[in-house]
Amino acid sequence: MAELAIDETVIQWSVNGVRSDEAAALSALSEYPLLVLLHGYGSHEGDLIGLAPELPGGFVCASLRAPIKLGPPIVNGYGWWQIVTPGYPDLPVINQAAEAVLAWLDKLSARLDAGLGEIALLGFSQGGLMVTQLYRHAPTRFSAGIICSGFVAGGELPGDAELAANRPALFWGRDVDDPIITQVAIDRTLQWLPVHSTLTEKLYPGIAHSISLDEIRDINEFLFEQVPSLKLADAHGDAQ
Repeated sequence: MAELAIDETVIQWSVNGVRSDEAAALSALSEYPLLVLLHGYGSHEGDLIGLAPELPGGFVCASLRAPIKLGPPIVNGYGWWQIVTPGYPDLPVINQAAEAVLAWLDKLSARLDAGLGEIALLGFSQGGLMVTQLYRHAPTRFSAGIICSGFVAGGELPGDAELAANRPALFWGRDVDDPIITQVAIDRTLQWLPVHSTLTEKLYPGIAHSISLDEIRDINEFLFEQVPSLKLADAHGDAQ
């Protein structure tokens, strides 16, 4: 399999919840923290960027396209790995995907005079797994991680011990009756997250495999608590 990479030309950006071009977003990163959005299987970069107006102002949001183009019956859809056995992701591929995101962050930071400031992650489903995989590759790089209807991969990575020692803040929101995520994946996640993070776990009955308004409100509260550089005052007002 060819080396995976993030396509920088298709990233969708927002600043203070307002859609933006790359130049304006990079300029705003001198002042605001970055929130990286990681979509689910079969989706694309245009999906989670729609949440930006509902998330806290004071962020630059970057919605990435997963690096693997999926074939029929999926149309215009991408994944972080190909699903072969549900609940058991292809570990070498997801490690490549995590390394691709980290390489993109390095390149982005190098384009900024002062480099990147704080970075938060929000992922849905497969993208939620990518949140934890990024932490496992770079345990101290992120201020907050948000997992929506996602799960954790198996295996051991060098960063796991550091995560268990430092227990960074992670948010996990889901429906216990999620029809997509397998029980074996949920059980693995229930064991892993409390050991490797300071976990905020929220259950949202009836949302199935989705993100609800109640979850968005809880995510906002979590981000305000965990990202010190987040501009609380007048951020949304600036965007009106």
